[in-house]
Amino acid sequence: MGRGRSRTQRKDFRQNRENVWKRSKPDPDPSLSSENSQTTTHWTPFLTQNPSFDSYYKEQLIVDPQEWDRFIAVLRTPLPASFRINSSSQFADDIRSQLENDFAHSLRAEVAEGGETEAIRPLPWYPGNFAWHSNFSRMQLRKNQPLERFHEFLKLENEIGNITRQEAVSMVPPLFLDVHSDHFVLDMCAAPGSKTFQLLEIIHQSTKAGSLPDGMVVANDLDVKRCNLLIHQTKRMCTANLIVTNHEAQHFPGCRLKGNYDRMELDHNIHQLLFDRVLCDVPCSGDGTLRKAPDMWRKWNSGLGQGLHSLQVLIAMRGLSLLKIGGRMVYSTCSMNPIENEAVVAEVLRRCGESVKLVDVSSELPQLIRRPGLKRWKVYDKSSWFVSSKDVPKFRRSVILSSMFPSGKGYQDLGDSNCNVDMEDDITSVENEKAEDVIEALENPVMAESAEEVSDFPLEHCMRIMPHDQNTGAFFIAVLQKVSPLPAVLEKPSKQSLEDAQALHINSSETTLEEVFKAVPEETVNDNVCNTDDLEDSPLTREERNSEETEEPHNAQNTAEKVPGKRKLQYQGKWRGVDPVVFFKDEAIVNSIKNFYGIDEGFPFNGHLVTRNLDNSNAKRIYYVSKSVKDIVALNFSVGQQLKMTSVGMKMFERQTAREGGSSPCAFRISSEGLPLILPYITKQIIQASPEDFRRLLQDKDVKYSDFADAEFGEKAANLLPGCCVVIMGKGNTVATESLKVDESTIAIGCWRGRARLSVMVSAMDCQELLARLLIRLGTENGSSGQVDISSNDVGGEAQAVQELNDKSDNDLKAAVS
Repeated sequence: MGRGRSRTQRKDFRQNRENVWKRSKPDPDPSLSSENSQTTTHWTPFLTQNPSFDSYYKEQLIVDPQEWDRFIAVLRTPLPASFRINSSSQFADDIRSQLENDFAHSLRAEVAEGGETEAIRPLPWYPGNFAWHSNFSRMQLRKNQPLERFHEFLKLENEIGNITRQEAVSMVPPLFLDVHSDHFVLDMCAAPGSKTFQLLEIIHQSTKAGSLPDGMVVANDLDVKRCNLLIHQTKRMCTANLIVTNHEAQHFPGCRLKGNYDRMELDHNIHQLLFDRVLCDVPCSGDGTLRKAPDMWRKWNSGLGQGLHSLQVLIAMRGLSLLKIGGRMVYSTCSMNPIENEAVVAEVLRRCGESVKLVDVSSELPQLIRRPGLKRWKVYDKSSWFVSSKDVPKFRRSVILSSMFPSGKGYQDLGDSNCNVDMEDDITSVENEKAEDVIEALENPVMAESAEEVSDFPLEHCMRIMPHDQNTGAFFIAVLQKVSPLPAVLEKPSKQSLEDAQALHINSSETTLEEVFKAVPEETVNDNVCNTDDLEDSPLTREERNSEETEEPHNAQNTAEKVPGKRKLQYQGKWRGVDPVVFFKDEAIVNSIKNFYGIDEGFPFNGHLVTRNLDNSNAKRIYYVSKSVKDIVALNFSVGQQLKMTSVGMKMFERQTAREGGSSPCAFRISSEGLPLILPYITKQIIQASPEDFRRLLQDKDVKYSDFADAEFGEKAANLLPGCCVVIMGKGNTVATESLKVDESTIAIGCWRGRARLSVMVSAMDCQELLARLLIRLGTENGSSGQVDISSNDVGGEAQAVQELNDKSDNDLKAAVS
């Protein structure tokens, strides 16, 4: 129920969480005595320079020498805030209009920095004006008083899910995936979830009220805590077309049915988990996020990228093996290092042969300024540069891999039969080397002057987004298409553990993989400001937080079914610390829900309900899944639950008890998340309120039947059965006697019909947002600009009511039904 901290505690935390562009250190004034006064602190900027960074990237020629000063100057300035409107939101057009007609004008007087001429503007390359660039950093938004109303707007809409605060370049990779509403999409390294949210927006964008797209998204992440953050972020989408999984990306299960299952009677037609689109946004050194996380300046070294190279190749190869023929995969990083970018793409193309091609997307998103990928680069190790793998000393060849070079020629291909490919062999080899040979190799690592290598692949089809081109962060993107099956030897995923895989690529600075990840700050992988301690608890997240760090599968007792003539299949309870996913089949409960709400037979129930409780009769929550998710859940059962599902579907019904005495005929209420989907099919327990009474409900949350302005509405509400009901807002001067009509623009809320009053069952944030939207719409109808300042008293009692809503907890809002 709670979020781990009170509102006051969360506010204090945010105030104490200073912007990353400043850090504290003790006051050096010696006159201050520790006996008489406390040590004071003051703020000093981070040092935004690193000689190793400059020398490395100057040598790699990622930008022309004449533009280096401009490039580095922009890289040393704070990153402007940017955000994206949820294009599938009911209020997407309203929010876009508010930005265009209100904030774009009201913020115009603010001083522009960095050559910007507008305070906020839509990103020209993002379709439909649904993504916006702000000329203010996150620190400025928090600290600048004239920006307070705009900042409050961003915070509220982000929390509701109508917008997502996300770095501009992070929005690019999903756009090049060319996702359609019927596609199965895999996001391999999905946390914190901004790109996953974007993918869900795309597949839902053309969906009508009461229907679901045919496609779906599987969002995966290795880290359990980051999975919780991913669940929190995507929960704002209220989608039944999402599965969140917790696996190593390079070992993501394929869920392939074996031959001995061919005779099984299955109610789904998927026999292997393959995807139309794969987003491969891999872990990286993250130096493209220096503007957002300047602490990286002091931590950066060239070994960070080299330490991740092999893992990135493994993840990309696994993504391609899970891709359908004709499917598209986007490989991306927020790094500028060619060892993590072009070298990985070249190695993937090399391994896949003619089965995968690099797609030229230079004609797509023409207003996005991008640069072609590099065809040549060098590798740095121990104060030396190498232009070819044949110049690398033998004892460093297990560290500086041949795949890091443009040609990618293996050491065996160089005619060296004694090359080292294993770390233990390499150590033994070094021990066996004559001492003078080792010393000579250390002092003169480049044994020969080789010609600089140039890649044979069309790496110019890759793209690099540089900070000084459009005032953004840096990003690398490559679009790959699978045109035929991969070579047979590549279709089988490696069983090597993460530690074993990384033993071959400890970088040239002797940095371990653990140190690599520690050196990359959380800001480089978290596009949305979100404190994990503030996450709303749910049975799922609580169980995951309490689970052991090592998430090994285990066999629970009495959870397997024996198929005659076949091996045992695990059907539930396989993954420690994660509740099982089971289909909900309690017909008595389903029928009581149907009858109580008068749910039309056209709404598909059969097979679409799942729960996390083994005993259906004790289920506290019932989730709804789309047909595509249903088929994957069924496939997962068939293969022994290879997928570790940490979240699946959308909460549709939740068990409830009455506070005012007497019980409801139905034990389950409709959740706020599931209401928009099932709304067109409800024929009972639903009434229509005038805008005035609807606003009264949002403001007071608890209204006596006799206190409604429309007496007929109050009477209708009193005549409903005790328990959950739905109130929809009429248009204009619509009264409750008019027949109910539901479409994409219908605004509805869940309420509780008590003995003497109607109580709202919506969170404080949702009430605040709906009230603001209602006030804007009424203002527009009355001929005003639509500007509503929820932080002032200019709107009278409504503004005060909104502020009061902001101070209420979720416990207070749900008191009527708890």
